[in-house]
Amino acid sequence: MAVLPLLLLPLLIGVVDASFNVISLNTTVTLLNNTGAHVTEVLLVYMNGPSVSQYTQYRQAINLTLSNWQQALGTNLLVQHILNPKSGVSQFTFLPGPVTAIGTNGEADLIMNYNVSNVTTVKQIAPREFEYTFNDNVLNFMHSASGESLPANASLNIIVPRGARIVSIYPSPDHPSVKTNGSYGNATMFTWDSGEPLATFTFSYITTESLQQEVLSYFSSVYKHYSTLLYILAIAIIALIAVYIYVRVVRAKV
Repeated sequence: MAVLPLLLLPLLIGVVDASFNVISLNTTVTLLNNTGAHVTEVLLVYMNGPSVSQYTQYRQAINLTLSNWQQALGTNLLVQHILNPKSGVSQFTFLPGPVTAIGTNGEADLIMNYNVSNVTTVKQIAPREFEYTFNDNVLNFMHSASGESLPANASLNIIVPRGARIVSIYPSPDHPSVKTNGSYGNATMFTWDSGEPLATFTFSYITTESLQQEVLSYFSSVYKHYSTLLYILAIAIIALIAVYIYVRVVRAKV
């Protein structure tokens, strides 16, 4: 399979910029108990006519950055929309998917996966109960005079750990609908759709740690706290054993 050298990309960009159209952006944030999150972003791109072969050439190209893809497709939506400025992202992968034919035209999903730290803050509010609060500073969508908001063709999904109890959400998600007495029942995914204002975004929930998890966490913290001391103690014991053996050997030779 031939590959397209990076140096040839600028020659093609001017020809095909107007042939690509972003249909939708879907950002899914899976919140973790370590205050981090795993993020999956899917950009659905429509292409017509000759652009299908151009896209295929881009997929075969080597060393293309996100910036190159942004320029090639003529979009500013191909960026990380959940981003902690202080820590960046980790374990980033980018997969431009194959073309799905629609007559002579086509569509393709461009998928980004990455991890972000400190997406939430956590505090213990009771024995084995922890309240997590979403850090709205990590949102990196559309900025305007009125603040952060979702683009017109975008959706944001937040997934909480199973069994989490929602404390507060604002603005109210488009899905699911609020249940009786302000409860969302057993819902674990919350979705905000196109154009949702996020300037005053609030999201917090409570998780309950099992007794087994509490015990494991306790011993883990004890181990982390005393690991250095235990390491030094182990070295000291080994050294004493070595000295003891050495003395026994020397005495046996006398």
